[in-house]
Amino acid sequence: MAEINNRKISDLISEFPFLTSFFSDNGFEISGKEELTLSEYLAQFDEDEIEDKAIDIDNVAFQINEFIKQMIAFLGKEDDVVQTVTILPGYDKSGVAEDFEKLVIEQGQIICIVGPTGSGKSRLLGDIEWVAQGDTPTGRSVLINGEIPDKKWRFSSADKLVAQLSQNMNFVMDLSVYEFVELHAESRMVQNRDQVIEKIINKANSLAGEVFTPDTPITSLSGGQSRALMIADTAILSKSPIILIDEIENAGIDRKKALSLLLSEDKIVLMATHDPVLALMGDRRIVIKNGGIYKVIDTTDEERKILSTLEKMDRTLLAYRTKLRQGEIITKIDNT
Repeated sequence: MAEINNRKISDLISEFPFLTSFFSDNGFEISGKEELTLSEYLAQFDEDEIEDKAIDIDNVAFQINEFIKQMIAFLGKEDDVVQTVTILPGYDKSGVAEDFEKLVIEQGQIICIVGPTGSGKSRLLGDIEWVAQGDTPTGRSVLINGEIPDKKWRFSSADKLVAQLSQNMNFVMDLSVYEFVELHAESRMVQNRDQVIEKIINKANSLAGEVFTPDTPITSLSGGQSRALMIADTAILSKSPIILIDEIENAGIDRKKALSLLLSEDKIVLMATHDPVLALMGDRRIVIKNGGIYKVIDTTDEERKILSTLEKMDRTLLAYRTKLRQGEIITKIDNT
């Protein structure tokens, strides 16, 4: 523990910001003493203070070291990054082998999952979330960064591979928007908490059709506002490297901005959708049929051109939706 004892308190907190809670919870007043080494700081306590605070001087460095280990395990290490998720083939519901060698999904990609209701889209997600190793009904295996994954992705409550944004979101807590986001930020030991909370709310409002304020009760948010808040919260605060979005087309939010926000935070986005605009926004789409991966299609240049046309049509539709919400009368079709 000599290294910790000989380091300045300011350096320790700079590297491990969560140590501020360790010092405060143990009754150590460090304000104005940050430039002292830990040994120098502890040497200032006389015998009465040591007895009064029940300080084990010889054991403080060990306690700090253990606290750091526990917090890193909870919060995750910066170098513990999921760069790729590889899906190895299994079988469809009829036992027919899936016809691909491997499917590699990279950080920063949007992968759309398409197929009829009941085709097996949720089973694919479950395989990824559970980090299947040939032990699910499909027989698929999942690799992380090209290797058999650490068991923490399967069994740790702190490390979740997939964060799901479900189609229906109903808040039941009696909290304001600010208090709700603050609760999540506190659980992640976020520094500059007020700035992060403000960023999340501003990002959410840039996605939602209707603006809400920090003191808006979360129980009064519309479906679109709730989805926008959770997308912004998940993008900025969630540790999960993979985000699954179910039916974002029905959320009443700016879908393109939502995807851009998630990608800016180095997430892998898996999106189950029936919307052709969203499907063509993806880098690839996985087609599910009879419980198996039927096709993996890279979005073509021709489809990108078609997407441009579809987006114009979508913007026109959105403009009319806004007019109707505002009580306007529709008198003509705008072809611009």
